[in-house]
Amino acid sequence: MKSLVTGGTGFVGSHLVETLLHRGIQVRCLLRGSSDSRWLAGLPIETARGDLGDKESLEDAVKGVDVIFHLAGVTKAIQQKTYFEVNAIGTDNLIHACLRTNPHLKRFIYLSSQAAAGPCQNGKKKREEDHCDPVSSYGQSKRMGEELALAHAHEIPLVILRPSAVYGPREKDIYGFFRLLSRRIKPCLSGGDQQISLCFVQDVIQATLLAAEISRQSGEIFFLSDGRDYRLEEIGDILAQAMGITAFCIRVPEWAVFQAASFSEYFSRWTGKPPLLSKGKVEEILQKHWVCDIEKARKLLGFQPSFSLEEGARLTVEWYRKEKWL
Repeated sequence: MKSLVTGGTGFVGSHLVETLLHRGIQVRCLLRGSSDSRWLAGLPIETARGDLGDKESLEDAVKGVDVIFHLAGVTKAIQQKTYFEVNAIGTDNLIHACLRTNPHLKRFIYLSSQAAAGPCQNGKKKREEDHCDPVSSYGQSKRMGEELALAHAHEIPLVILRPSAVYGPREKDIYGFFRLLSRRIKPCLSGGDQQISLCFVQDVIQATLLAAEISRQSGEIFFLSDGRDYRLEEIGDILAQAMGITAFCIRVPEWAVFQAASFSEYFSRWTGKPPLLSKGKVEEILQKHWVCDIEKARKLLGFQPSFSLEEGARLTVEWYRKEKWL
């Protein structure tokens, strides 16, 4: 089997590439000219130079592959339109490239996000059939990407995965939480404790590979998590325990989080780099609950999470320390 991986240089994508190669699957990676390929260095992969915004380059990339794992996307951006140009229009461009040049494609896996569905309502876990109400530009762009892909589910054998917050070695966003904890600071929102779903990166990889084998009808959507719901303070305690330290809870008011995002966005305009904390991300952070129901993935994909937060945190901390990130 031959596969194409978009976003192969990223956090989840690089883990997927390694696992595919370990299973004897040929891998082609779509790489932009500016891609940082350090996690792929020395791996026996084929590369296709291109960009989700360059339709012609995508036609060459998708030719002759059996499965496409579409993981490329933007999680941080200076301009709001960038999210939609990459996460939505870029996905549509890739779908149309398949329709033009790869009519025998066996499976198209789109890695979306729980952000596309939006937070929970009325204290209930989010399910696949629930109404989508994303609260950030990122979530809205991922939902638009889903809709554009689903419009062609009758032509492309499509599966959409919506992982909850993903953590693990090489991850850079939740890593900021680890950094604060390493300074014995455990930030807690003053507005009350949230319930959050999490998923270790290797469990996401497991589900992604299962999705490539599913024989169900095209257009299925699956939420992914480790099957547990966590309070924010509980997450901090478990991560701190993995570090072998005690962190102290610092209550942070909502206005302070928004102020930090405003400063971060202002600073990004000077540096030309995406803000570490955007107002859209704050809108997500301040939602009461981000929990999802993975029963459908269990039943139809055969997905069984293998990593508890305790185990995943231990492995992540070990990697961060080995790489001197902590």
